[in-house]
Amino acid sequence: MAKHSKTIPGRGLRVADQIQRDLAEIIWSELKDPRVGMITLTEVQLTPDYAHAKVYFTTLTDDPAAIKNTVEALAKASGFLRAQLGLRLHIHTLPQLHFIHDTSTMRGMAMSKLIDEANATRAKDADED
Repeated sequence: MAKHSKTIPGRGLRVADQIQRDLAEIIWSELKDPRVGMITLTEVQLTPDYAHAKVYFTTLTDDPAAIKNTVEALAKASGFLRAQLGLRLHIHTLPQLHFIHDTSTMRGMAMSKLIDEANATRAKDADED
């Protein structure tokens, strides 16, 4: 007896990756809202039942007002994006899209800067000894 396709390991990850690729293309080529500037989709997390997808994105700017406008524009366009995604994906349940600004790259750059500063201070202290 064959197992149900949702029990195949990695299928959810493959579907999430495909959603990420398709959404990136749809946003780039078909979304006309000027509030959505240059964004990069960094990750899509899909619930096991495919009902919801958290779509993480980064922007070129760190301006909180611009990020807020982008989140609002993507939320408003989520119905359109979901419909366009439905034309490309052939899965039983098309997920609701939830857009979340990904701050991990900014945190990583801040941590890297702190490490560089600590190393510079440590090297300066070693030179004084």
